[in-house]
Amino acid sequence: MSDGVWAFVPDLMDRSRISAAVAGVRFVAVPSDLTSAPDGATVVVDLGRPGVLEILPTLAGQRRIGFGSHVDRAVLAAAEAAGCDVVLARSEFFRRAGALLA
Repeated sequence: MSDGVWAFVPDLMDRSRISAAVAGVRFVAVPSDLTSAPDGATVVVDLGRPGVLEILPTLAGQRRIGFGSHVDRAVLAAAEAAGCDVVLARSEFFRRAGALLA
């Protein structure tokens, strides 16, 4: 995690779970703030939030991890099409968060 973890995850409970998995996460207020993440950083996004799918293609130098509802297959597929490196159902992301973000 030398270049850090940046996240657009507005839900406070989700933020808490991510912070428990890895220290020093930089949470941003809007998806466009993720463009400030340095190359090599890991970017985590809640795919169910407005503006996330549009910002993913601009983050080519970062490792992009997205999570969303397992029933919203269209959003998960759209995230993959937008260049998200890892796309997971919310439950799977939080089950694997420690390993994914280490």
